[in-house]
Amino acid sequence: MPLRLPPRLFRLLMNWWPPFRGAGIRVRSISPDWSTVEVELRPRTMNRNPHGAHFGGSLFAMTDPFFALMLQHQLGPTYRIWDQWSAIEFLKPGIGVVSARFEMARAEGERVRHAASGGAKVLPEYSVEIHDQQGQVIARVQKRLYVRLRLNVPA
Repeated sequence: MPLRLPPRLFRLLMNWWPPFRGAGIRVRSISPDWSTVEVELRPRTMNRNPHGAHFGGSLFAMTDPFFALMLQHQLGPTYRIWDQWSAIEFLKPGIGVVSARFEMARAEGERVRHAASGGAKVLPEYSVEIHDQQGQVIARVQKRLYVRLRLNVPA
């Protein structure tokens, strides 16, 4: 059963999670209704490539769990939600602090709930941009989630 925590506590735990902490990834905010998440990546010695820009794996990692988590908190424990597919397009080197803002309206959660309500799998797709401090897009990430109603879930 998925873990459901208040956004503030979840943010604090994610900021101490070793893969994020070691990579310099920081969750800045999670809205109370899980419709918005803001994440940043700060430069560190261990997350730079040989050219001084952010390591691509760290840029990708900063976007990894959030769409699935946002949708899970909107739909609740009766739905199984997994990342099915992801892709990243690097547009320019990431120098300095970079950030991403994830948005998922409540209406999107309801759309997915309705589509999956009969037990069929649903494969919604989402995208997020990673910006540098000047607001320029340095990378785009696309995600496809797998969503299915869980059968025989205890109450």
